[in-house]
Amino acid sequence: MKIYFVLLCAMMIVGGCSSSRPVLYPNDQYDRAGESAALNDIDACKSEAKRAGVSNTSYQTEQVATNTAQGAAIGATSGLIGGAISGGLGIGAAIGAASGAAAGLISSMFTVSETNPTYQNFINRCLQERGYEVIGWE
Repeated sequence: MKIYFVLLCAMMIVGGCSSSRPVLYPNDQYDRAGESAALNDIDACKSEAKRAGVSNTSYQTEQVATNTAQGAAIGATSGLIGGAISGGLGIGAAIGAASGAAAGLISSMFTVSETNPTYQNFINRCLQERGYEVIGWE
């Protein structure tokens, strides 16, 4: 059982490390600066966003919490129905809620996390002010 917990934690850490980045159009500024300097400018804009109190982390955490809660609610309802049929109403709901919460959490780890729109707009504007053109996020 402990090995499953360790694997779950490892997957959450790896999933939490992935984040989308802006994709820059190769305009004159990009060509003059070069890829390395452009990547440094992206990192600088991310630092500015952090200093301004705009974060992407809390947005992703909210998504995971929402999916986990939805899974728990769906699981509890399903367990309640199954428990009512089999005569174990309370235990069915508890098992269903735990199973649903786990399913919601695991589902969150395998879905592509969205970028906080405010964070994305902040980075886009910062890069635009530096002369870059953001064409999307990946």
